[in-house]
Amino acid sequence: MSVHSSVVTASPSLAPTLAVQLRHAADCVRAVEKGQSLGDALPRVPEALRPGVQALAFHVLRHLGAARAALQALAPRKPEAPVQALLHSALALLVSDEPTPGASYAPHTVVDQAVEAAKLSRGTQRAAGFVNAVLRRWLRERSELLVRLQKQPVARWNHPAWWIDRLRTDHPDGWEAVLAANNRPGPMTLRINRRRIARSDYQQRLTEQGLASRVVGEDGLELLDARPVSALPGFEQGWFAVQDAAAQMAAPLLLAGRTWSPADRVLDACAAPGGKTAHLLEHADLDLLALDVDARRCERIRENLQRLGLVAEVKAADAGRPADWWDGLPFDAILLDAPCTASGIVRRHPDVRWLRRPGDVEQLAQIQQTLLEALWPLLKPGGRLLYATCSVFRAEGASQVAAFLARHSDAVAGPAPGHLLPGNAGRNGEFADNPSGGQDGFFYARLDKRAP
Repeated sequence: MSVHSSVVTASPSLAPTLAVQLRHAADCVRAVEKGQSLGDALPRVPEALRPGVQALAFHVLRHLGAARAALQALAPRKPEAPVQALLHSALALLVSDEPTPGASYAPHTVVDQAVEAAKLSRGTQRAAGFVNAVLRRWLRERSELLVRLQKQPVARWNHPAWWIDRLRTDHPDGWEAVLAANNRPGPMTLRINRRRIARSDYQQRLTEQGLASRVVGEDGLELLDARPVSALPGFEQGWFAVQDAAAQMAAPLLLAGRTWSPADRVLDACAAPGGKTAHLLEHADLDLLALDVDARRCERIRENLQRLGLVAEVKAADAGRPADWWDGLPFDAILLDAPCTASGIVRRHPDVRWLRRPGDVEQLAQIQQTLLEALWPLLKPGGRLLYATCSVFRAEGASQVAAFLARHSDAVAGPAPGHLLPGNAGRNGEFADNPSGGQDGFFYARLDKRAP
């Protein structure tokens, strides 16, 4: 039974119809439009339906700008919120030439199933005729409406107007490629645990199971077709973790160019869920402290380290308040993967673009500055700090670091790629580890502290 008693769900013995999936996807889309993350909305979907509903909701959110514009053209008077969410979900399937997730549905099937979806909930039952009229009008006027949508930036790029404008200003030569890449699902990329198995050996095991992959970065394998982790060899044995190619650059960038020992003190300042913590320990024996402000997320760090056979001290604390947790002994290296807008990972989290507001960029940039200022005094002279954000906005990357260097005469920029942009291959020279341009958006800067 659905969490919402007014919604009918499919029988567990039958495959769910598109109508049932649309009904639940529309509930998720409505939650996002009310300011709730998709990650919080999906657990309310019955577990058996969740994979299909998630795939459908992702598709809708990747085409929500066009769906909104289409509904505005078809029905200028705004319908009630549940009806609007259902129409947005159905129109997102109709405006896109991409295959519908998990199946291929003819346009008339989408219309019919959307009408059936309206009948499944008391909040939309009376609007079933309206849903039918709006969607059938789309079928009649599709060609003309698509031309109109292409002239509207939000509908064309499926991002908020402020986001498009900022990206165009920040990256005048690459913004279109970033937006286009954001609307495609990201590849499934594994980080092979070099302490447990050689990458070449693991790739051979994948090949033996009929799974094609390609090498990315120092430890990565990108699967050409995504699979559940449970279907891959060696998950329980800790042979790999799932981590995007851009995120896999953090550990090599921080550790490059020197020999490390178990006596070297390293801080991962905003560590959850622990992917970069683990990668550092896969590369070197270190005295590593993994810090995160959320105690529940710290448990996730511990679980991931245990599965991978790695050991670190994990502590729940605010990295920006060292007086609460620092023992006074300086660190040889610090990784600061700072809180940010997550504007670089919208391929994997398509709700982010619709949840963020223009003021979030400056607010988060201030938090990043506070963390940099708090952690810099904890670094030994001769040590290094790697500043990272999964953002494509310069305020959270290049501009942030330029301002920091201007404030600190004892800081010097070390080797790092700067902004990594989805869809922009080969723009970072030796650091462009993914020639497809398929990595997430990230920013990296290494800040070395001058010795006295």
